[in-house]
Amino acid sequence: MNKVLIIGNLTRDPELLTTSNDNSVCKFTIAANRKFKNANGEYDVDFINCVAWRKTGEFINKYFNKGKKIAVEGMIQTRKYEDKQGN
Repeated sequence: MNKVLIIGNLTRDPELLTTSNDNSVCKFTIAANRKFKNANGEYDVDFINCVAWRKTGEFINKYFNKGKKIAVEGMIQTRKYEDKQGN
């Protein structure tokens, strides 16, 4: 089973796009504090890129903006990217 719950703050306003098939897709990044402090006594932050499709993406784009607290439940997908130099 692949299920994740992320709670944090939006790092910027969500970006709503439309695919060639007229599906809405919303891209946004969540800054999520870690539960424990590091060696310097500070909380580290993870920046998680998220994508929401169709009505969910439209809802997020309409009601959320930079700095707002958000909770997202979904699944993790990893991808590989190769640039023109082969990196």
